[in-house]
Amino acid sequence: MAEPAGEYGSANPWLIAVLVSVATFMEVLDTTIANVALRYISGGLAVSSDEASWVVTTYLVANSIVLCASGWIATMFGRKNFFLVCIALFTVSSLLCGFAWNLDALLFFRLMQGLAGGGMTPVAQSILAAAFPPSKRGQGFALYGIAVVVAPVVGPTLGGWLSDNLSWHWCFLINVPVGIVSLVLIYFIIPSSEQQKKEWAKLWANGLNFDFVGFALVAAFLGSLEVVLDRGQVEDWFSSSFIVTFAIISVVALLAFVPWELTRKQPLIDIKMLAGRQFGTCFVIMLATGALLIATTQIVPQLLQEDFGYTATLAGLVISPGGLVTMAMMLVVGRLGAVQPRWLIALGASICVGAMFDLMRMSPDADYWFFALSRIYLGIGLPLIFIPITTASYDGIPPNKTDQASAMINLARNFGGSIGVSVSQTVLAQRLQFHNSRLVEHIGAWNPYYHDTLNNIQNYLKSQNATGNVSGTATAIIGQMVQGQASIMAYLDVFVALGVIAGLMVPLALSLRTVKRSDKPAMGH
Repeated sequence: MAEPAGEYGSANPWLIAVLVSVATFMEVLDTTIANVALRYISGGLAVSSDEASWVVTTYLVANSIVLCASGWIATMFGRKNFFLVCIALFTVSSLLCGFAWNLDALLFFRLMQGLAGGGMTPVAQSILAAAFPPSKRGQGFALYGIAVVVAPVVGPTLGGWLSDNLSWHWCFLINVPVGIVSLVLIYFIIPSSEQQKKEWAKLWANGLNFDFVGFALVAAFLGSLEVVLDRGQVEDWFSSSFIVTFAIISVVALLAFVPWELTRKQPLIDIKMLAGRQFGTCFVIMLATGALLIATTQIVPQLLQEDFGYTATLAGLVISPGGLVTMAMMLVVGRLGAVQPRWLIALGASICVGAMFDLMRMSPDADYWFFALSRIYLGIGLPLIFIPITTASYDGIPPNKTDQASAMINLARNFGGSIGVSVSQTVLAQRLQFHNSRLVEHIGAWNPYYHDTLNNIQNYLKSQNATGNVSGTATAIIGQMVQGQASIMAYLDVFVALGVIAGLMVPLALSLRTVKRSDKPAMGH
């Protein structure tokens, strides 16, 4: 007996797969394309590198928030309709990001972009599942998976090239033609699902059964927490009434959210799932993994451009070899189904720890391949976490909860990435001040090493026929050397902090229970 076609009837499922993959590629690309352009954004908008990093975190937080509601919106208004609205909003907000006149405007437009992007990824997978008959869904998801894996690889290099040769604005403007073409093709090629129209009618007959209060509380919690993490260092933490206010909002929202969700028949987020040992542990591991992935993708290009004089293009190329290794490892790890997830996750986390502590060998004369190899090590370790965590997180989850489980794991990855960037920038700023003050303590005429260095620089300047205040110029050069050394040491502290985060995943992974292979866990996003 012939297998029934997908929900979209005679429409070519492969064409549908290509269209949704291209749209998703565009969205995933934007999680990394701006990372290497932050220095240009910082200079163009006259803000600090710490403030420029908010361009990354704002997008990720908005992305996380909308994930909570994307399933309900897609069900109530139709997958195709919601997907088209997301692409349209993403395209318009990308255009506005490209023409942003100051940091506040850019952050607001990135917020819009993140809200649109957060809805695209889960809905794209729903469309794929509906387009293919059950026996061919794996092939469709494989094509989609390639787009999701390739985008982060291309992002840093493309963003660097655009920033160096055109301007940082093009990191966002490049989405506009892709978005317009995707919007038109999806509108005309993907038909409406008759099966889903019947589901709409049943759902609308029961009214808008959405947890608006829960959504408002989780948005207030995540948004306020991110403000505290992003602005804390600048505002001197809890000595600032601004930070205290947002900290209180975040805590109150969380405290109100938990009992509210526990008493709902259809909660936005099932707190009981998070309280479960297996899923709760997977959620925390994914938070840490997102922090490690996004923070390193942002902090390493920043280091290379600020302290090693790399162009944005070259800084992006440092990230790319690791991305290629990640792609290859995805195929390898996919074939290790006989190995229990907890062992693979623990191994992957251990490799990530090694990658972070390998960076402790960094010196001012470190070359391209020193940094590229550290990224390759991460490229080996991260897939050993990402794929098994899907299997482990769905173990014991009933079928009617798989969509929510997927949304929560995606939320953990995105929000973990936002936390990772914020923590990295905070550690960097604080340790830079610390190391600078400690090094300056050793500068004085009483120190023979300082005295010899000052004389050597002065003699060199005189030999080059330097004019003006030679002594003052030599002192300024030593000041720059001290600042450079303090910066290197501060980045080393950031890598130690990220290594500790990766290390905490090892005992968490080992605490996971054995997954029964007969359960056939659902596919994650």
